[in-house]
Amino acid sequence: MSEPNNWERGVLEKLAMSAIQEQRRARHWSIFFKVLTFGYLFIVLFLFMGWVGSKSDGALSGDKHTALIDLNGVISADSNANADNVIGSLQEAFKDSNTQGIILRINSPGGSPVQAGYINDEIRRLRVQYPNIPLYVVVEDMCASGGYYIAAAADKIYVNKASIVGSIGVLMDGFGFTGVMDKLGVERRLMTAGENKGFMDPFSPRNPKHEEFTRKMLAEIHQQFIDVVRQGRGKRLQETPEMFSGLFWTGEQSIKMGLADEIGSVDSVARDVIKAEDIVDFTMHEGIADRLAKKFGAGVASAFPGFGAQVGGMALQ
Repeated sequence: MSEPNNWERGVLEKLAMSAIQEQRRARHWSIFFKVLTFGYLFIVLFLFMGWVGSKSDGALSGDKHTALIDLNGVISADSNANADNVIGSLQEAFKDSNTQGIILRINSPGGSPVQAGYINDEIRRLRVQYPNIPLYVVVEDMCASGGYYIAAAADKIYVNKASIVGSIGVLMDGFGFTGVMDKLGVERRLMTAGENKGFMDPFSPRNPKHEEFTRKMLAEIHQQFIDVVRQGRGKRLQETPEMFSGLFWTGEQSIKMGLADEIGSVDSVARDVIKAEDIVDFTMHEGIADRLAKKFGAGVASAFPGFGAQVGGMALQ
């Protein structure tokens, strides 16, 4: 009886060991896949939060290159085309020891005079700090108003013959609803501390004093715009009475007027002007965290409308 018992015991031990080894293998594979999944999610999180830089491999390889920065869309504090993003991109591009020249590619209808002013000022400062690195603007579809305010600081402006350039002016827009309110029998009950706190309120009758104040303010900002263009373009400008009227022109016409210099694209300027065909994108993009923070901040601000401005949006457009 002992031999059969020993044989059965041996089989049971082998089965038990086999089961234990199988459990260990399963546990090891489970840990492996968990680590793999965690690593994948970690990389995705890095990408979405904007922690991974936007520079291409050319900036890291030590090659001489042309730095490219994109400015697209309306220029405002809460868009990708804001001063912080553009200025940060410019600073990184100028600091890179392999940058031979910088192209600021603009496709914008304009926007905030403050944001555009910040960028213009920084371009002029960086051009003095790095005198051997030229900065050129290449216009795609449109470089109007605030976009042109920025472009005026460049060494040269290149356009397509069909690009839209100009619109050197300032506007403040809004609506008036008093007629509709009268028809509907709605009464406006606005209480303020400070006689001008309800400045340009769209639900109150027009106030000649407020309108005159607004015109003077717009004229002052318009003159600042004109001064920036004259400073940036210098003797190249062929001034006419309409140049600063808010009109805009094709790229071909803008060259004749001195608002732009030559026909050119990103590739042609990098190749023929800067002499560095390798193009490295230095455009800084906001991560999800930044966008969420801005939206959260805007939501908080909207919860206190009594402290907001009553006037319409002011823009270089």
